[in-house]
Amino acid sequence: MSLKTTIDGDIKKAMLAKNKEELDALRSIKSMILLAETEKGAATELTPEAENKLLMKAAKQRKESAEIFQKEGRTDLAQREQFQLDIISRYLPKQLTDAEIAEAVKKVIAQVGATGPQDMGKVMGAATKALAGQADGKVISEWVKKLLNP
Repeated sequence: MSLKTTIDGDIKKAMLAKNKEELDALRSIKSMILLAETEKGAATELTPEAENKLLMKAAKQRKESAEIFQKEGRTDLAQREQFQLDIISRYLPKQLTDAEIAEAVKKVIAQVGATGPQDMGKVMGAATKALAGQADGKVISEWVKKLLNP
């Protein structure tokens, strides 16, 4: 079952439950998917990888927005963004823990044969592919820097 079909079903459930906040979050996800599908040059159906990439991007935006609103003292808006992030997270694949990311990055470093910071580009390329959809690129980058710098 595609993500779009799952979200359509969840939209119906939210409508029946009269849950306006959840409905708004689900509709925003659906609109992102529809926009991505109708972009010029896009395939008619998004692949599961493309759907995950889209959800990761949306989750990252919501997280950053919530942090900014929190800093500005707008807790009402921060809570709304956090709620939408929680809804989006339901559809994301399980995210790896820091320890799992560190272990995966160590394996990639060994495979690539990286010896120092000058090999960061090679390691990041391979690590990003290996951990696609399971970890944020920023976290991967932090671990690569830690493990390549003595």
